[in-house]
Amino acid sequence: MQYPLEIDYDYERVPLDIFTQPPLPGLERWAPLLPPLMPGLSLREGGTALIASERLGKWVGAKSPVLLKDESRNPTWSRKDRLNYCITSAAAAVGARGIAVASSGNHGISAAAYAARAGLPCVVITSPSPQPIFLHFLKHLQAEIIVVPTEQRWAVLNEVIDATGFISASNLTRFHTGNPFGPEGYKSIAFEIFLQCDRNMPGTVVIPTGYGELLYGVAKGFREIVQLGLAERMPRIISAEPGVRGPLSHAMQRNVAAFEVDGPPSLAAGISCTVSSYRGVKMLRECGGVALTFAEDTLKRAIAALAHEGLWQEYSGVAGLAALYEAHRRGQTFEEPIVVILTSSGLKDIPTSDAEPRMSSAEDIAATIARLRAVNAC
Repeated sequence: MQYPLEIDYDYERVPLDIFTQPPLPGLERWAPLLPPLMPGLSLREGGTALIASERLGKWVGAKSPVLLKDESRNPTWSRKDRLNYCITSAAAAVGARGIAVASSGNHGISAAAYAARAGLPCVVITSPSPQPIFLHFLKHLQAEIIVVPTEQRWAVLNEVIDATGFISASNLTRFHTGNPFGPEGYKSIAFEIFLQCDRNMPGTVVIPTGYGELLYGVAKGFREIVQLGLAERMPRIISAEPGVRGPLSHAMQRNVAAFEVDGPPSLAAGISCTVSSYRGVKMLRECGGVALTFAEDTLKRAIAALAHEGLWQEYSGVAGLAALYEAHRRGQTFEEPIVVILTSSGLKDIPTSDAEPRMSSAEDIAATIARLRAVNAC
């Protein structure tokens, strides 16, 4: 088992008046509770809307409107911008030569955006058949793209890092550990929800979950609010995973730190993981959370239900709604108000075109590494 580094703070020195400000964009407003941030790097991430929906509240079996935290309103249309602001700041602080990431979607796009703004090269190792918008986004941001079979992504990522001295924005281990600074940015979601609920804690927060980094960061944010004496309790944290895999759910059922599963991919590609993480289990246990799963057909119903509110999310983005709907049908209830985090725009799920990217050969990878070395030498 691999255990990630933990980031801690001198909480006695945190000025509590940061929780009297409006929850507007720009994570630097939360600087006392974040790792050192690179000046001028912000893309005005965060400050996303919290939308009340009576219709969806009824659909998931709640007595009051469900509250939708719409993370598609970040600069690259996903919650990953909060994470990559912190990772890129850390990379700049230690003099890293660039950013490297294994990703087939939102994380790669966001890492490339923040690397570009920081003046750092970025290489994204992706698997075959990514969504067309993903490739267009990366090319526009001038990221280097390496296409390899999914099972080879992490080996190639390690090769790139060893050869270039880049910092990794994703995991380098079998059971996801990730960059320790990234999830700190996700704490700002909890801070904003607290302010948007008039400095009150919601009853329940439901979070689409893959490796569990978002879940960990949001839960840690709520924990810090309690630690600072601003609230008496945390909300109940609920994870939402595709039922075809659901490694965190399996880990919780077996009372183990992490778990690996087989199973077909999900429509919710961004959270269709085969392994869970220690962080996910740690936070669910600490806050008395619940690991929920959902069926693929329910995911489609959730997309349609959300459309009646004028909102469009990728399949991963509606995981929380799908999980709540199925839980209600099983007779499960959760304390209200319920906040559901919506993670990314439906534009990310435009169907794959016939023209798939060419697989990168060993010679292609070597040439990419040589280009990156040449850039660093300038």
